Amino acid sequence: MTVLFHVSDVHFGKEDPQAIAWFKERVEAERPDAVIMTGDLTMRARTREFEAGGAWLKSLAAPVTVEVGNHDIPYYWDPIRRFLNPYSRYAAIEKMIERPLELAGVTIVPLKTTARAQWRWNWSKGHVSPRSLRSALALIEKAPAGNLIFVAAHHPLIEGGTKGTAKTHGGDVALADLAAAGAHAVLTGHVHDPFDVPVDRAGWTIRMIGAGTLSKRVRNSPPAFNEIRIDGTRFETIVRTQDDQPRHSISETTAAGRPA
Repeated sequence: MTVLFHVSDVHFGKEDPQAIAWFKERVEAERPDAVIMTGDLTMRARTREFEAGGAWLKSLAAPVTVEVGNHDIPYYWDPIRRFLNPYSRYAAIEKMIERPLELAGVTIVPLKTTARAQWRWNWSKGHVSPRSLRSALALIEKAPAGNLIFVAAHHPLIEGGTKGTAKTHGGDVALADLAAAGAHAVLTGHVHDPFDVPVDRAGWTIRMIGAGTLSKRVRNSPPAFNEIRIDGTRFETIVRTQDDQPRHSISETTAAGRPA
């Protein structure tokens, strides 16, 4: 069995020390095959936040891939850096950013959903550019035949029924193209609450799976991450919460793209 830990929105600068210590303990005790971090590692994209977040990620006993979240790009308070050099503070996590992963029977494909500027006021929302989508589709095409394909992004491509929203430009088109290419799930964050929604596109079911947060900026759920268990052609998603509630399965899907 292959096990992935899907974590998101840690927001170093507003992180929950107990939650991040708990997650690290779970990684050390359970040894997942990989950790997928779907963005907003930092709160204000400050150097010290990246350094603290990078040290935490590097301390985890598993391979790590990281997506860039909207909080990981300097915002209105630093417009020059945002437009001219938004990634200058990423040194602490540079090798982890948008890192494709190949595991036994599983391919992890990055999809960038952030933009330096958009034609709307709220730049925190998602945006899938044609270039980003082409890059993800090319990686899917190269994946070994029969692999489960998980796409990692920060913003949900369509809304998952949570309090928070992504309103991702180009997201629905991207979801359809990813489904047509054979992707089985899109792993995201941004909304700070876990969700799992099956979406049908052209006769194929692709799952939209969102992780909670390990920051103090909780919404409707306690601090949480997702555990994804893969057994041959099947996978299931389990929400892991820090409170006293038991873990619970929220989905199971076959490699054929149909709920089990």
